[in-house]
Amino acid sequence: MTTTIPIPSRQLFIDGEWREPVKKNRISVINPSTEQIVGDIPAATAEDVDVAVKAARKALKRNGGKDWASATGAHRAKYLRAIAAKITEKKELFSKLEAIDCGKPYDEAAWDIDDVAGCFEYNADLAEALDKKQNAPIELPMDTFKCHVIKEPIGVVGLITPWNYPLLMATWKVAPALAAGCAAILKPSELASLTCLELGEVCKEVGLPAGVLNILTGLGPDAGAPLAAHPDVDKIALTGSSATGSKIMTAAAQNVKPVTLELGGKSPIVVFDDVDIDKAVEWTLFGCFWTNGQICSATSRLILHESIAKEFLDKLVKWAKNIKISDPLEEGCRLGPVVSSGQYEKVLKFVETARSEGATILSGGQRPQHLKKGFFIEPAIITDITTSMQVWREEVFGPVLCVKTFSSEEEAIELANDTHYGLGSAVISNDLDRCDRVTRAFDAGIVWVNCSQPCFCQAPWGGKKRSGFGRELGEWGLDNYLSVKQVTRYISNDAWGWYTPPSPKL
Repeated sequence: MTTTIPIPSRQLFIDGEWREPVKKNRISVINPSTEQIVGDIPAATAEDVDVAVKAARKALKRNGGKDWASATGAHRAKYLRAIAAKITEKKELFSKLEAIDCGKPYDEAAWDIDDVAGCFEYNADLAEALDKKQNAPIELPMDTFKCHVIKEPIGVVGLITPWNYPLLMATWKVAPALAAGCAAILKPSELASLTCLELGEVCKEVGLPAGVLNILTGLGPDAGAPLAAHPDVDKIALTGSSATGSKIMTAAAQNVKPVTLELGGKSPIVVFDDVDIDKAVEWTLFGCFWTNGQICSATSRLILHESIAKEFLDKLVKWAKNIKISDPLEEGCRLGPVVSSGQYEKVLKFVETARSEGATILSGGQRPQHLKKGFFIEPAIITDITTSMQVWREEVFGPVLCVKTFSSEEEAIELANDTHYGLGSAVISNDLDRCDRVTRAFDAGIVWVNCSQPCFCQAPWGGKKRSGFGRELGEWGLDNYLSVKQVTRYISNDAWGWYTPPSPKL
């Protein structure tokens, strides 16, 4: 597969047009496989945020809202379906740009782009279904009143998204926001923005009304922070680190605006002694090393029954060493580079700290010998862990799996829940009653049974504790962008009769 595809040069996408940033600054795009600059993206600042927010507010109110906010869900669904079709048509371009930009294997990127189209289609269905749910009656205890509920778009929303699934994570927010009738400003990560900018071109091609979706690339402090704090933004939705989530909450609190936060994780995968070891090994690898280990829900803490630990770890190392590490566009690549030099140094430091604290690096954790350039790290498997070690407690966001053994179900659950995070969790066992007990005991928003990481846009996604709050995807994802209005009408011909009427004048 050719790696030389031209990187489109784009401006900011505001009010349906490409616009140069007010300060005219740009940020280099570095291919993490080659460490070469392959293009650049515009760098938005607070001035551009102001322009985009004005465009979004105008789009909501245009024609009394009839163009978008108060149009039928079916009307908006047509645009969502057109976006889905156009993304499918451009799948190869989007997949290659994603692989070059963030380093994920091409086959993964192509799968992501299929999911992007599927997510727009699914939210088109939700938009249509919303029409039937409008004016839903509420039963009241008094027959002199009638009540119904209207669901309205929450308004202008700021969507701040990460670099590990650049277009897919953006779509998880953009699709339901548009389905609900909101106008949105998308701020993707400066480390991987190419496909999000191309979404702007798709919006132009399908004729999405101007200002309904605006796309601002740029640095977090320069563009993300002013977006979160903007008084004319009605809601912020963020997928990112817990530290960023804390800053976003603080900024949003000044204007008392709602936030949805999908933050970091340190998810457990508990493997019992009654499993098919090869199957469990593959799910363990997939749960941690998929997307080059850069997944907020990565099951990066393997909690393994002591009676199978030796055989399991022997096989785990053999399977890990068999993973093809290469340029993401190479045929059969299953592990690409991490996203940036900063991330590369951070992951290697985690491995070195684990070693210095007394852990054993059973396999990997260093640059592959056959790759002299690029931010590549062999998948690391680390044993002899204590629960106070940094690698057990903190999110690495790279291909690093740490292992602890257990002897009883109670001990496994205790180890699994011993974390500040609560996003994903997995249990692998052939005893489905035990799986059910462990599922109920896990303190997490997502549980995978006999697998790890499958994600479907129909099912709710989100966490507890420091992993954030609110749910994306499914009908829950649409609810994030809707405001519920109660309408109650007095239907009796009788006077209310609470106050004594004044005496008639003599």
